[in-house]
Formats: sequence, C-alpha cells, structure tokens
Amino acid sequence: MPNAAFTADLVSRIDRLKQDGVYKRLNYLASPQSAWVEMEGRGRTLILSSNNYLGLCDEPSVVQAGIDGLTRFGAGTGSVRFICGTFTVHRELEEALARFVGTEASMSYVSAWNANEGLTATVVEEGDFVISDALNHASIIDSIRLAKSITKCTTGVYKHADLDDLVAKLAANKAAKRRLIWTDGVFSMEGSIAPLPELLQVARDHDAILIMDDSHATGVLGATGRGTAEHFGVLGEVDVITSTLGKAVGGAAGGFVAGSAALCDLLTQRSRPQLFSNALPPTVAASALQAVRVIEAQPERVRTLRENARYFREQIIEAGFSPLAGETPIVPIIIGETAAAIQMSELMLAEGVFVTGFGFPVVPHGTARVRCQLSASHTREDIDFAVTAFKKVGAKLGII
Repeated sequence: MPNAAFTADLVSRIDRLKQDGVYKRLNYLASPQSAWVEMEGRGRTLILSSNNYLGLCDEPSVVQAGIDGLTRFGAGTGSVRFICGTFTVHRELEEALARFVGTEASMSYVSAWNANEGLTATVVEEGDFVISDALNHASIIDSIRLAKSITKCTTGVYKHADLDDLVAKLAANKAAKRRLIWTDGVFSMEGSIAPLPELLQVARDHDAILIMDDSHATGVLGATGRGTAEHFGVLGEVDVITSTLGKAVGGAAGGFVAGSAALCDLLTQRSRPQLFSNALPPTVAASALQAVRVIEAQPERVRTLRENARYFREQIIEAGFSPLAGETPIVPIIIGETAAAIQMSELMLAEGVFVTGFGFPVVPHGTARVRCQLSASHTREDIDFAVTAFKKVGAKLGII
C-alpha cells in the first residue's frame, strides 16, 4: 500500500494551490496544433498561447518527414549517443542547425531544458563565476544551480538587461578563473529582446564567455528567422547558443547547443544528459530537419509572423488594453491582479479564444498578465476575432 501520510501531504499541497488560485488544469487537444484546434469539451478554439510561431506543427512536409523518419529509422534510438544511439539524421540535423544559427557545430538534446542543464554543468569548473539575467528562464536558473552544486563555482544575478549592474558584478569577480554570462535572447514573460550587441561588448571588455538561450527567437527574429544574433547583425559572434526544436522549429520536441566543434565534442564526452539518456528520437530529428529547411526556403513565414504581431499590438492598444512594448510575437497584456488575469483567461476561453493568465509568483505583484502569442498561421480574421473577444471580456471585467 502507498504511504498514506505521504499521499495526504501531496493532497494538502494541491489544495493550497487551488486555494491560492494558481492550480493548473490541463486542456486536452483532439487535433493538431494550429491556429484553430479542437479542444476537448470546448470544441473549435482559437489558440493565442502556443509556441507554434511559424505554423510548422501541422505543415504537411514536416509531418511527412517525421513519418518517413519513423519508417526508415524506427520509433526510438534504443541507446545513448556514444553507444549505438546516433543516427545519420542526427548528424544532418546538427549540421543544418549550426549553419542556421551561424556556428561551427551543434549538438541535439531531447529538450532545450536538457541542453541548458547539460551545457552549464559540463563547461563550468571550480573557480569560475557564472552570472545570469534576473528574468532568465527557469531552465537556465536550474542549470546554474546544478553546476554550482557540482563544481562549487560562484554565481550571481544581474538586474534585468542592466549593463551597469552586470559590469559591476563582473568587475567584483575579476579574480575568477573564467566568467560566463547567461542570457535569454527573448524573455518569455516580457517578450523583450536582450541587448545583445552591448552584452557582446561587455563580454569582450571583461574577457567573459557569452551564452544565450534563443528558444523564443530561433525562427522568429531576424530577416530569415536565424534569431537574436541575426536581428542585431551579429550572426556568428555569440560564443554559445542554446535553443529549442519545440517552438518555431516544428514544435515537436528537442533542443540543441550550438558553438565551436570543440564545445560539442566535449558535450559528447562529458554532458550527463548525453551520456545517461537516450538520444532524440530519429523521427523527431527528421521532422525538425525538414522544419529548418522550410524556414530557409520560406522566409515569408517570418515576415507574416512579424506582421501579425504588429497588427495585434495595434488593435489591442486601440481596444484600450496596455500590452508591454516589444517587437516579438509575445504580447503580454497587463491586467494587474492575479485573480483578474486568471478570470480573464477563463472568460476568453468561454468566448472561444485560448490565452493564459499569469500572476504572482511567476510575475511581480500587481503585474499579472494575459500572455498572447501570435503565429504566422493566424489570419487577420483570426486576430480580429480575438480582439473582439478581448473587448467583450475586458468590458465585462471593467478593465477597459
């Protein structure tokens, strides 16, 4: 029999989440991820909270590539990379990803979380100093915590995008063997873009290593979707880039680290997620490879995404809402209190639009928000439908 006291404690913790209004309920989709989906119990629903930025989740050629990969290579790897779990499609994908983001090499992982975790704990050593932007993704934060527990390196946090604070803390740790700066390219809760050219200059001035997680920028920023570096005209200048295959790049799963060939070789030799976990399924690698090819062949998808984000921002501001300023397809609409943001997301779902409300402790008190995410698969009619629903719900809640 399971331990009754343990189960009772878990139930108590879940009850507290419900009482605090932060309990997450799963919504089940009965169709492919797209602009519109069939949601169990809800019917046809407009999705305005997906990472499917370029609409590649149900792109026929991407789906077919996965089917072909499944037929050719089978369902899984059955092994870790260094034993017998590396397939030719892994090499093709990694070569394509490196070319796409402007690095010498890349190494795929089963998730971007795994990539960040495996990277930091592998490259950091005792005597190093690792500093992280205050709004970095949880995977970066946890990767640094793990590295610190393993290597006894020192760590720090600088105020969000505050170069003066970053410089001061780098200077205070000038005795460190190496100094590493960790930043997101695009910050997922704000939709803001890291000041990459300035960060590169700081890294050069202080002989530091710059690592950037570009998960919300790969396939999104830059004229051809190559990410934050292309957006700022510094492609090939970032020391290390990590990113995901689960957002704009097909939306399936997986992540990668991109950098020098020496870095990727070391990850093969020492990164624990590579050594002790099965490799990315070849069928997923095949669909991701095709997604990269589609992005390269159809840059108009990136332009459409950018236009959709611009149009939505204009319309939602005209409707009386206050989204955070930005250039990305992440559009957070500030509501204020957590209960109001959650209530708004529930009422929006009743109107046939799925958006997610976020409040404290995910964001600071008083800045609860509904985060909207645009896709190239949205039409103007889809966006107008969403804005109409926002107007109705906003008026009902007294927000506008």
